[in-house]
Amino acid sequence: MSSEQLQQAEQALFQIFSGIDAQVKKNLRRVLAAYRHHQVGVQHFAGVSGYGHDDLGRQVLDRVFAEIVGAEAAIVRIQFVSGTHAIASALYGVLRPGDEMLAVTGAPYDTLEEVIGLRGENQGSLKDFNIRYRQLDLTEEGAIDWHGLSEAVRPETKLVHIQRSCGYSWRPSLSIQEIEKIVYSVKQQNPETVCFVDNCYGEFVEDQEPTAVGADLIAGSLIKNPGGTIVAAGGYIAGRADLVEMAACRLTAPGIGSEGGATFDQNRLLFQGLFLAPQMVGEAMKGNHLTAHVFQQLGYPVNPLPEAPRRDVIQAIRLGSPEKIIAFCKAIQQNSPIGSYLSPVPAAMPGYESELVMAGGTFIDGSTSEFSADGPLREPYTVFCQGGTHWTHVAIALEAAIDAVGEA
Repeated sequence: MSSEQLQQAEQALFQIFSGIDAQVKKNLRRVLAAYRHHQVGVQHFAGVSGYGHDDLGRQVLDRVFAEIVGAEAAIVRIQFVSGTHAIASALYGVLRPGDEMLAVTGAPYDTLEEVIGLRGENQGSLKDFNIRYRQLDLTEEGAIDWHGLSEAVRPETKLVHIQRSCGYSWRPSLSIQEIEKIVYSVKQQNPETVCFVDNCYGEFVEDQEPTAVGADLIAGSLIKNPGGTIVAAGGYIAGRADLVEMAACRLTAPGIGSEGGATFDQNRLLFQGLFLAPQMVGEAMKGNHLTAHVFQQLGYPVNPLPEAPRRDVIQAIRLGSPEKIIAFCKAIQQNSPIGSYLSPVPAAMPGYESELVMAGGTFIDGSTSEFSADGPLREPYTVFCQGGTHWTHVAIALEAAIDAVGEA
């Protein structure tokens, strides 16, 4: 039955798939223009060791990345452990004792709770450094509280935190247009307030990034969208040159900033991954539409809806029970290229409050760029699907997932 449902879904989505291909072409044109402008050549693949001074490839990659995202400057570094590390470096780089950080998209992603100081003690959180945190909750529909936002910024609000992706919450992810509107509202109240966007899972989904529409700073992971599934580790920060340098001084040390950080012969992968990224993101988006379509037909609530425009590479399905989340993840794992023989079990994860069950047989540990699924074992038992290097792989894995969980 499952293969029949998938074939019908594929036919129904033909028009949407074609639109995604047009979007990929636009984004790839942007990447190619930057590579051409900065004359990227094989000489930029050579890496250096030690301190990492005078790394020509790294310097050119920073400029290329900045141009692609419409920013003044960027640091693209394998020294970032994760997207959370890049985001934390940006926050610690910009904020000072007595400042306030205001989150305007509700509660931030789980892994930022200990960075802010909402959980955990004596780890050097922002709270430990007397940086105050305030949160503007979303409306009941999961939308931005535009009225609340219009009067939320105070004189001491140094930084506004905007999370582009839904993370582990049941809300629409933000469009570039909405991010532009948030930035405009914040700057109307205080032009000095830094607008920071957690850009994880959103890169190349639209044909602009938040820095191109007024955001001062963005950060994300290189083992998600911009790494094109082949970058081994790292993260990036991009935006206003002075703010990027402040963040770089947190990653390395004051006085070293963006001048340090060896690339250990990873430059070719970084350039190649960035070139592949628009295509990979397009395939993941197709997989999301397909997932939403078949699971809505099976009677499960899905977010976003099957034909809604994509704003990140995450598709949520409310499965309704821990057993179904585990069964779904097992089916995805069995159809992964790596570790298909493993069986996902719920476990604690560093930085997360609830136990998680994760399926992700990816070539890069933790990347979720190949088709992956995970979810916290808490009400209302929602699984979050991500990635997919080709939508056909997603279709194969979904056949098994449909058989595993059945109808709602």
